[in-house]
Amino acid sequence: MNSKALPRQINNLEVGVYECEIHLKFRLIEEKSLLGDREQLLQVLLDALTEGSDDFLETLQASVKAQEVSEFKASPQMRRQLMRLRNFTDNSQ
Repeated sequence: MNSKALPRQINNLEVGVYECEIHLKFRLIEEKSLLGDREQLLQVLLDALTEGSDDFLETLQASVKAQEVSEFKASPQMRRQLMRLRNFTDNSQ
């Protein structure tokens, strides 16, 4: 899965590590062949959800939880990225 951060201004931005949990239930009209490729299905579902409900998507239930966790629970790659972000914000001020 390709996860890219949304572009945003980083002036005076505090960053942290968060555990996020999303539970969704919806009905979707889609090609049957798509159900075999889990990554492609996930991408299509996320795209459909960001577009909002329409004639092909009907959201039944949605809940989101996010909580900050210690950065030491993150992978070494995420911790390096966190340090880069912090260094970038320190240098840009």
